[in-house]
Amino acid sequence: MGFFSKILTAGEGKQVKKYRAVVDRINDIEPQMKERSDAELRALTGAYRTRIDNGEKLDKLLPEAFATVREASRRSIGLRHFDVQLIGGMTLHDGQIAEMKTGEGKTLVSTLAGYLNALGGDNVHIVTVNDYLAKRDSEWMANVYRFLGMNVGLIQNGMRLEDKVPAYRADVTYGTNSEFGFDYLRDNMVTRADRRVQRGHHFAVVDEVDSILIDEARTPLIISGPGSRAADTYKSFARACRGLVRDVDFEMDEAKRTIMATESGLVKIENRLGVEDLFNDPTGQMPNHLQQALKAEYLFHRDKDYVVANGEVKIVDEFTGRIMEGRRWSEGLHQAIEAKEGVLVKEENQTLATITLQNYFRLYDKLSGMTGTAMTEDAEFREIYKLPVVAIPPNKPVIRKDEDDLVYRTIDAKFNAVADEVAARHAAGQPCLIGTVSIESSERLSRLLDKRGIEHETLNAKNHEREAHIVAQAGRLGAVTIATNMAGRGTDILLGGNPEVLAEDVLRDEGFDPDLPAGAEVPEGGLPAPSDNDRAAALAKTRAITSDEHDKVVAAGGLCVIGTERHESRRIDNQLRGRSGRQGDPGATQFYLSLEDDLMRLFAGDRMDKVSAAMERTNLPDDMPIQASIVTKAIEGAQRQVEQMNFAARKNVLEYDDVMNLQRAAIYGERNALLDGKDMSERVPEIAHDCVEAVVEENCPERVPSDDWDMAAVDRWIAQMDGRTDFKIEDIDHEDDPEVVIEETTDRLLSVYEEKRALLGDDLMRNLEAQVMLRIIDTRWMEHLSNMDYLRTGIGLRAFGQRDPLVEYKTEAHRAFGEMTAGMYESFLQTMLRLQIAKKAEPAMPEERDPTEHRMNYSSPEKTLDDSSLSTAERMQSAARQAQGAPVAQPAPAPAQPKKPATYVKDKNDPYANVGRNDPCPCGSGKKFKKCHGRNRF
Repeated sequence: MGFFSKILTAGEGKQVKKYRAVVDRINDIEPQMKERSDAELRALTGAYRTRIDNGEKLDKLLPEAFATVREASRRSIGLRHFDVQLIGGMTLHDGQIAEMKTGEGKTLVSTLAGYLNALGGDNVHIVTVNDYLAKRDSEWMANVYRFLGMNVGLIQNGMRLEDKVPAYRADVTYGTNSEFGFDYLRDNMVTRADRRVQRGHHFAVVDEVDSILIDEARTPLIISGPGSRAADTYKSFARACRGLVRDVDFEMDEAKRTIMATESGLVKIENRLGVEDLFNDPTGQMPNHLQQALKAEYLFHRDKDYVVANGEVKIVDEFTGRIMEGRRWSEGLHQAIEAKEGVLVKEENQTLATITLQNYFRLYDKLSGMTGTAMTEDAEFREIYKLPVVAIPPNKPVIRKDEDDLVYRTIDAKFNAVADEVAARHAAGQPCLIGTVSIESSERLSRLLDKRGIEHETLNAKNHEREAHIVAQAGRLGAVTIATNMAGRGTDILLGGNPEVLAEDVLRDEGFDPDLPAGAEVPEGGLPAPSDNDRAAALAKTRAITSDEHDKVVAAGGLCVIGTERHESRRIDNQLRGRSGRQGDPGATQFYLSLEDDLMRLFAGDRMDKVSAAMERTNLPDDMPIQASIVTKAIEGAQRQVEQMNFAARKNVLEYDDVMNLQRAAIYGERNALLDGKDMSERVPEIAHDCVEAVVEENCPERVPSDDWDMAAVDRWIAQMDGRTDFKIEDIDHEDDPEVVIEETTDRLLSVYEEKRALLGDDLMRNLEAQVMLRIIDTRWMEHLSNMDYLRTGIGLRAFGQRDPLVEYKTEAHRAFGEMTAGMYESFLQTMLRLQIAKKAEPAMPEERDPTEHRMNYSSPEKTLDDSSLSTAERMQSAARQAQGAPVAQPAPAPAQPKKPATYVKDKNDPYANVGRNDPCPCGSGKKFKKCHGRNRF
């Protein structure tokens, strides 16, 4: 832990002491809870809710609520919360991170804070790292919640909308971080209010919080649609970038993951492509293709950064070793790797909606988390999420033995030593869990164990679907399990094995499908469901097996965890260590390193060169390990260096997304207001005035004689807006005053608008306005996101001009957002003004005809106005209308006289009663009255 974090956590012991005092109160209440019947215990939920409705605070209710949950858990699933678990629950309730060792029962801890915070009727989200854990935990913990009269929902990838709505309406909802985030984005893309599924963001408990809020924080959630780039371009660049020579044709920094073609390399690539100058591309796409092709060829490696499965390139999570299903690298990198690997190049997607996990979780009114390893990232949790970390003492003392690192000169010597160590421990019956940092290392070690005849399981991104099952049995007698980056987090490793998981294997061997509930119909070609008696018999058999093996494993020394390399983050190393020694079990951990490891080579190269030279001078055999303080310090220094770089990278991502977050909040706020019934017609006069004012001020400046005004430009703009050509600025008696032109032109547009409104009726017009505005918002927002992606890609180059890229990005983003919103409202106004009311085609039967019916279309009424004058949003709407069929309007009333825009009716008691529109505002702002205090009066 850093010095800063030590200062911040100085009062942690006092806080835990305060929590222990509350634990004593909970323990005093426990006998009363035990005396209550099941019905009486369940009735307490209603009583607590009544007290909350009457103004009682959750903190005051906490001791009784926690005692209630503890007793309900004991009766429903046979687990009674330890005192330290009560402390963990209080930590979560206070919006903090509970650091609890592996095996301390974090899943059960969440029920305490979950129940208490759901009593008020607000939603509680329990967030896990994958669908398996979300399903497992929801089914397991639902017994506790339902015993107390609460319902539990589950969100899974690929669920239908009608299933998600009740899941989010539940008191407590389980799901993964990505599904919660994607549902938030999808909710802000719907066109009907009843299509939204979430109901706000009140309280979240994030399990494995370091994995979700730290490891995955650099990867934003993106919903995308098909783009338009050709696959041939990616293939051409992939061919052109093959066979280049490092430091001759390109320069690369593996540590910072940057690569750049040299002058000679650029000439070679251009010759291969048949292009004179790659950078003479006005679209800026050719240089991006080059950059992504170089990255794909030389920085991203198969079976480390990605795997190729079933003809698809799938990303491997660098921290967990899991395949990130459905994720794709952006900006053309994924396509570049597909071209490199010779698989089908899928068309590049356009971003439709995006948010970082950091900003999604900052939406919650209260956020908390739990993990076994968070203290090393305490400063980041505090700075980014305002989440302090509290270390919860273990229920039983940790007696695991952590051995000093063994360092070998070469990688070959290291892996041979690991294989020899595993063979010795396996022979003694001691289970071994071996952690590697890559799929390549896992398979290398697997081959060495095969040569020694050692049966083992290999767990990596290639068979991640079995990870929970494999990890659950890693504590069996003589078991050997290889896991990439400690996949399988969240699954408890019991010495002797897990009887429940083993019982499923027994049932399968006996010809049953353990996933089917008792009495369920047998699927076609499937296995029958086991009866309750079958399950009980299988569980009794496996408990006898695991109980016997437990004693033998304890005698052999417990679970031995072996690390084959130090990870870039100390926290990941601690996660691996923590799999051994749960709940006071015996165990041991040992890390094997080599001077050729990537961490040593990239970040501690100079020191390691000295150590290697010393080993050669002393003729130290390759299979002889060393233990030296210089190596230990070099490792620690390298890990801190990488952690600081990663923190800076995550913070940089967040700083840029914070700019977009303000804009996202404004856009989503407007969308939700429209879905909830906002009436756009009230804003039409203001929109019309602002649009006209911008055009007139540009073409008819106030201090320029009217002879020099570009009236034709304004006339063309008006014709494009309302589709008519009968209005000319020169016909207005403006007396060289642009304000008169603005007023008259605004009146003209509003009169056209009122004609449409009179024909359609208020209700239909209001619904139509909302749908048109929603479509325009979505189209403009997508274009804006695409523009921001390109801006972000190139903004770093401005640092060469001594300008801060982030400041430049904020300035550019602010300007672009202003242009987008201005264009958005102009497109809305133009669409509504050009809306044509046409008679519906005559029906086949004369008696069915209703001459008052009308239909709407978006076609231009004037042959002289080409479709190219329409905005992208309008053309999309037109296509959508044609695809869906034109909706039928309500019978229209008789045409009314066009209304004048609302005018300010003066009140004699109003201090501004005698101020004219164009007079200086009396407040002294220097603005005209109509643009200041009179803005909403006319």
